[in-house]
Amino acid sequence: MAITDWPESERPRERLLKHGAAALSDAELLALFLRVGVKGASAVDLARTLLKHFGSLSRLFAAGRAEFSGIHGMGDAKFAQLQAVLEMARRALREEIRDGDALASPRAVRDWLRLKLGGLPHEVFMVLLLDAQNRLIAAEELFRGTLTQTSVHPREVVKLALSHNAAGAILAHNHPSGVAEPSRADEALTQALKQALALVEIKLLDHFIVAGAAEPLSFAEKGLI
Repeated sequence: MAITDWPESERPRERLLKHGAAALSDAELLALFLRVGVKGASAVDLARTLLKHFGSLSRLFAAGRAEFSGIHGMGDAKFAQLQAVLEMARRALREEIRDGDALASPRAVRDWLRLKLGGLPHEVFMVLLLDAQNRLIAAEELFRGTLTQTSVHPREVVKLALSHNAAGAILAHNHPSGVAEPSRADEALTQALKQALALVEIKLLDHFIVAGAAEPLSFAEKGLI
């Protein structure tokens, strides 16, 4: 049955307009993005198929062009639209932490990192550099692969921070396993970077671990910095 044949109170668009986007399920939100389904399947059915295939919204968002377009009913046009929506969301969140106090907007920082790193199949290490008012100056990806003290060099982090005349830094990396708990290697690396940055009077403010759609873990909140 087409969505237009559903009772009006059950249609995703009408429910969003009446109750707000937060009232909709992941499948309903995705269905609004898709707009139409395929033969024999409504947009909601197609959305459920996508979520079942990828396992979560974050993994769907991180999917490559070939995998996404390989799903029946998807293609380059839908892939391009999805990437445009995601990039607009990232830019809006980045503007929020660039124009205001990043430490006063922890939700924006977490949401931006989750959109940036949450669904990646490989480990990525990033540094967010802040000015004296804790406004974002730059966000740089420094490394891809298994995170160790030998893979992330403190001198490279210090060099990057000095090049931007940063007053503070926030570290971030993802755990593709989906488990946000820090390893001993994560803790050792954090302390090494904290000490290296302190030598040039740059304060390490936090280190976030992003694991899928879960809430990013904050080292500062855990008392690990």
